[in-house]
Amino acid sequence: MSTITLYTKNNCPQCMMTKKFLADKDVVFNEINIDTEPQYIDALKAQGFRSVPVITTEDAQVTIVGFRPDQLRTLAV
Repeated sequence: MSTITLYTKNNCPQCMMTKKFLADKDVVFNEINIDTEPQYIDALKAQGFRSVPVITTEDAQVTIVGFRPDQLRTLAV
């Protein structure tokens, strides 16, 4: 699996649940918090995303928006 990037923001329940889910499944990911790194907001908007969490892989094979345990399980292989 390629590198996983998780875009989050502060005080986001879905972001916290997603991080916990991935950590519990021992999935390694890079977190980018758009509250502390706002330069990523425009890039996410340009790709059509309007909310977080957003999970992407560097090979663009996987994109998940929101807390979606059914889809997150595919990353825990």
